[in-house]
Amino acid sequence: MPNRWKPSPALRATFAIHAGAAVGCLLAPAIWPWALGALVINHAVITVAGLLPRSTLLGPNLTRLPPASVALREVAITIDDGPDPDVTPQVLDILDAAGARATFFCIGWRARENPALCRDIVARGHQVENHGDSHSKAFAFFGPRRMRADIAAGQATLAGITGQPPRYFRATAGLRNPFLDPVLHRLGIRLAAWTRRPYDTRCGDPDTVLARLTRDLAPGDILLLHDGHAARTADGQPVILAVLPRLLAVLREKELNPVTLNQAIS
Repeated sequence: MPNRWKPSPALRATFAIHAGAAVGCLLAPAIWPWALGALVINHAVITVAGLLPRSTLLGPNLTRLPPASVALREVAITIDDGPDPDVTPQVLDILDAAGARATFFCIGWRARENPALCRDIVARGHQVENHGDSHSKAFAFFGPRRMRADIAAGQATLAGITGQPPRYFRATAGLRNPFLDPVLHRLGIRLAAWTRRPYDTRCGDPDTVLARLTRDLAPGDILLLHDGHAARTADGQPVILAVLPRLLAVLREKELNPVTLNQAIS
């Protein structure tokens, strides 16, 4: 059984502000404008934290690999929004050719449509993790019950297909709300974000995407790419297919070792 959930300092402060505002208004009703102002500021801070994918204000969030992994000059390539039957097999071939390992954050409904491809990801030495069941753009507005149901459905699907229960979850676009941390705690999985994001679902220029990934690249970085919903290059190619071989070449030049999150954390 997991340990009891402990809210982050920011969430503890939120609870205290709400309790203080309620008690203060009961004891001195005239202070209600100040109490309301404190609540508005608090909610603004919490909302902004949920809009920042790398924020840890709402709870633990993996944005870099641990020191032991840094010492081994490891980086993690993470690939979201698949499996895509047209793109993912080509991504796997590129990784195989370089002897590189990656972590695929897969969408539950896509995995159910492509179970053999999910199993192939694992069979070829990579890792499948939970990117939610629906990949809803409204995920950050879900209440705790709907959020838990969506993540649990993705967890059950991916564990059933691959035989390996996911250890990590990544929210749609990294956006979330204060309900996520206790939900993940109860499900026994961790939130994972990234160090470098190239916006490759919007930008189809390989040079720009590569530059965003490799500028000041260092051991311990977690890199984000997309096999599903990938933007297209000028000639119609998914941008990940144009960028990934070049990215792997840069990693070799810098003597950086691409590993899965499990390899890095364990």
